[in-house]
Amino acid sequence: MPAIDLDRAWDLHPQVSVRPEPFGALLYHFGTRKLSFLKDRRLLEVVRGLRDAPTARDACTAADVPASDLPRYGAALGALAGSSMLVERTP
Repeated sequence: MPAIDLDRAWDLHPQVSVRPEPFGALLYHFGTRKLSFLKDRRLLEVVRGLRDAPTARDACTAADVPASDLPRYGAALGALAGSSMLVERTP
């Protein structure tokens, strides 16, 4: 799955619910009935921060993602976008 454009605004799909867990979180899409596991608590912080951040890169920065890890987080967010868990925000 290709990485998302970190310089664009993204958010959880309106039909996605996030349930925090000790290992990270479960994401459930009520429309597609897909379930995703986030096994990285920092990724959970990024996903939660997308709503208020102007870009995905800003959400990563706010979650203290090191610059060297941005490609990995971009790929993880791309996988979530590919499964309709994330949608691009438009102005």
